[in-house]
Amino acid sequence: MRTITGTREFQIQEPTVVTIGKFDGRHKGHQKLLRRMQEIQQEYGYRTAVFTFDRAPGGVVAGTAQGLITTSQERRDNMEKMGIDYLVEYPFSQQVARMSPEDFVRVILVGQMHARAVVAGPDCGFGYQRAGNADLLRRLAPELGYQVNIIHKEQDDHRDISSTYVREELKAGNMAKVCQLLGEPYAIHGTVVHGRHMGGSLLGFPTANILPPPEKYLPPFGVYVSRVVVDGVCYGGVSNIGCKPTIEGENPVGVETFILGLEEDLYGKPMEVQLLDFERPEQKFADLETLKQRIEADKQYAVAYFAKHPQWLEPSPGEEADRP
Repeated sequence: MRTITGTREFQIQEPTVVTIGKFDGRHKGHQKLLRRMQEIQQEYGYRTAVFTFDRAPGGVVAGTAQGLITTSQERRDNMEKMGIDYLVEYPFSQQVARMSPEDFVRVILVGQMHARAVVAGPDCGFGYQRAGNADLLRRLAPELGYQVNIIHKEQDDHRDISSTYVREELKAGNMAKVCQLLGEPYAIHGTVVHGRHMGGSLLGFPTANILPPPEKYLPPFGVYVSRVVVDGVCYGGVSNIGCKPTIEGENPVGVETFILGLEEDLYGKPMEVQLLDFERPEQKFADLETLKQRIEADKQYAVAYFAKHPQWLEPSPGEEADRP
């Protein structure tokens, strides 16, 4: 996949099938659009291209309503997984915000992205004040020489699947529902960093710590059953999201995971933590011994969960199927 980012001066020479959107998350609605693009690609030989705006990292507090379901890097990874040929992360500015919808189609979609087909949802919006819509795409198509495919929304229980819907379920800690909407578990990526080394030395539960990017949306602080992917291998885990209130001092918001059946040194390695089930909220315990007992109970909760759902330990972190 070719990622075009940080510039408005680009030109795709090959004919493309294009879709437009934020693509915050890769939920089933997004997947439906991307699959339709691939069908058109197979029929006409066009390259697949996604137009979105760039994202400035920072400025968003993790876990807030403004957080991103997918970071920029995760979005790139998702598009590459789906086999997209071009991802355009267009720099946003006030000048771009004032661009008329007609100019957006003529100059960017057709002129720069060489669109010969456009795939969009019925509620698509683009150009100044998002005044551009599906009707405008249809009206300009004969003149500019592209075909239009308006794709009906994917639904769950009579509700349109959207990033807003996913975020609502994340906020409620309904990880099974989130998995249904995404077609895969909600994942947090990071590089394993050194913590305070209390998990192994004092509590008897060695853990791996990652620090989520500040813009990443986090579900409620607490303890989750997780599937952990390291070096392409899946492990069961118990993950705590939060600030470790029982441990004295200021602790950054992090994801601390006890990995079942893995004790090797992971420092500096990339790790993916997929959240499967919300067990309990984060809480402050009276002392470390009480915390240790609670962690043992959390571990047993996870062991029982995986006994009921052994499919999560299969080596298929990129699978799209629904899970219970």
